[in-house]
Amino acid sequence: MNKHRGRNSLTVAGAVALALAAAAAGAQTTPTANLGEIIVTAQKRAERIQDVPVAVSVVSGSQLVDSGSVQLTDYAAYVPGMYVDSGGSPGQSTISLRGIGPMGSSATVGIYIDEAPIGSSGIYNSTSVLTFDLMPYDVERIEVLRGPQGTLYGASSIGGQLKYVTVAPALDEFEGIAGIEAVDVTDGSDTDFNYGARISLPLVKDSLGMSLSYARRELPAYIDNVQTGEEDVNEGTQEGARLALLWQPNEGTSVNLSAFRQEVDTDFNTQFMEDETGAPIGGGLSTNVILPEPFESRYDQYSATLSFELGSVTLTSVTSYSDVEFSVTQDTSRSFGAALGGLLADIVYDFDQKKLTQEIRLTSSAENRFEWMLGAFYTDEDNDVGQLLTAYDPGTGEPLPAPINPLALISLPNEYQEYAAFANGTYMFTDAFHLSAGLRYARNDQEFRQILTGALFPPSDDPGASDEDVVTYSVSPEWHISEDTMAYARVATGYRPGGPNVFIPGVPPTVDSDEMTSYEIGVKSSLAGGAVQVEAAAFFMDWDDIQLAVTFPNGLGGLANSGAAESQGIEGSVSWLAGENFTVGVNAAYTEAELTEDNPETGAQAGDRLPRTPEWSGALFADYVFETGSSLAWQFGGMLRYVGDRISDPTSEPGAVTAGSYSTLDLHAGVTIIDRWTIRAFARNVTDDDGAITRDVDIENSALGPAGPDFIGVVPVQPRTFGLSVELAF
Repeated sequence: MNKHRGRNSLTVAGAVALALAAAAAGAQTTPTANLGEIIVTAQKRAERIQDVPVAVSVVSGSQLVDSGSVQLTDYAAYVPGMYVDSGGSPGQSTISLRGIGPMGSSATVGIYIDEAPIGSSGIYNSTSVLTFDLMPYDVERIEVLRGPQGTLYGASSIGGQLKYVTVAPALDEFEGIAGIEAVDVTDGSDTDFNYGARISLPLVKDSLGMSLSYARRELPAYIDNVQTGEEDVNEGTQEGARLALLWQPNEGTSVNLSAFRQEVDTDFNTQFMEDETGAPIGGGLSTNVILPEPFESRYDQYSATLSFELGSVTLTSVTSYSDVEFSVTQDTSRSFGAALGGLLADIVYDFDQKKLTQEIRLTSSAENRFEWMLGAFYTDEDNDVGQLLTAYDPGTGEPLPAPINPLALISLPNEYQEYAAFANGTYMFTDAFHLSAGLRYARNDQEFRQILTGALFPPSDDPGASDEDVVTYSVSPEWHISEDTMAYARVATGYRPGGPNVFIPGVPPTVDSDEMTSYEIGVKSSLAGGAVQVEAAAFFMDWDDIQLAVTFPNGLGGLANSGAAESQGIEGSVSWLAGENFTVGVNAAYTEAELTEDNPETGAQAGDRLPRTPEWSGALFADYVFETGSSLAWQFGGMLRYVGDRISDPTSEPGAVTAGSYSTLDLHAGVTIIDRWTIRAFARNVTDDDGAITRDVDIENSALGPAGPDFIGVVPVQPRTFGLSVELAF
């Protein structure tokens, strides 16, 4: 398989050194302003980010809007050690943190919207590649916790946790914002328009408030199809709406209700093809698929968060219900179709998930020497997964009649139930030394059926079931060197649930959970009166019984536990208020993630790199704000980001490919007029770098057998993009 090459460590190391030198210089001066305190709820209580003994990054919604960032592949640059693969549209993505990315079908990073989880914990629902991607228009901030979070967040957070915190309804006065944006992409023929609006108003002043938001964006189209002669085939839309109510009848009581929907609808994936030599098909950003490959997703979520102060204890109840649907189509004409005598063929993956969750917790006051939290969690999922393989007449393009169709119809309905209890506490032995610890017990019960019909398989209906008990823990000693500097160590564990396996003779009937143990030391400091903020951490992660997606001899896909891996590295960030109006910063990460045992099912060997993980990555940013007169406020900023090379898979069959390193430069500027009108302009990927976000062998678009070509699918860094927006606050 391809080995790592082309390291560019000096670039990032030099940037870190410059930022640290700047921080040291800033620490020797008395600033006229500071960066301000950042309050997070990552550990399910509001606290200064400076006091959280976990590596956590925060990205504000205003940062995303100002820079033109619209999806997870854009956000990742703000978080050291985070990388996001893409399948070619929002919602088709894979998150890796600290080198831990999924090689099976379930995610390694959990997703929350405010207090409620979203996404499946079941192992056959493709959450590894279908990740919720919230538009930023109604986002106050994004919190990303790095390292396993099994104690507070439970299953499928072995790499970390991503939490969207939405904008709360106003209780005191009416607020509104509305805007329109025009975006133009190099290689695209059309200008795309995006719209967004949000209103927030008190229904009962200081007690009951409501907010309503809506956003719609057109996805840039710049991929041509050389097979059909069509241009800009990857058109699509993403839109969402959210309604929220906040009731605070008194100081100690709050009720927060919300409902949102988000939909993505694309004609094709934003992916171009290379031949087996790495040369682009058609010489540019072109695909060669024969049949359309649309993608559709719909997320509905309803949640209720109730909080009551009972003396020195707060009771919190979080109830949520989500209904999620996906439809993913892949052209298989060159694989299944060719094997069937030259027919056209496609496979449609359908996912339907209904999920109910309930969490109740008691939290002590933060004013006592001993702070504690006790909680219970329940989730009930009903998942319906289908795979439909259809053959088409190559002359007319129409589906062939029975008994040829359906070629195969595979249904994998499954149910997942989990019960958990957790406890977390911090004891302050002295003002300087604190010790935090957590423990969680979880049990899940699963039922599963494998139903096969169609011309290629004899009919069958095979049931399966599993249950498992898991205990996770965390221990974090903290040394508060001063009010603004803390050093910590952390040992924590996490897991991904196992479950029933596909029914194939000779294959184990269940897949075990995989487990993660992480060891971390870190420091957080606010220097020079708050003008300099520094965060750094070193980590070692031990991953056992890795869940792998494998293909069995009869062509069916399933899961297996195979091998172990380790990930170790260092990461950090520095922000410096270099002047009253000028902020610079840097984040960087070095990650060495590799297998420590062979994977017999894939052919990968100990020492092979884990997929989707650059050894070096980082970003350097700057922002300058100032006012002219009493009515104009200006802002200018930019970010230079670097991503090292990555491999697609730790496998020898059909062969891993490498996505090379790339660098992009993003710039933005804006002016706000009398605190009402804001005009923004941004340019992303100014140098038009042709790097690849994702690069992998396209199995479905490659011919079967050794004589056929292997096509490589590439999701590119979006070509040079210009945007201009106008926004009105009222």
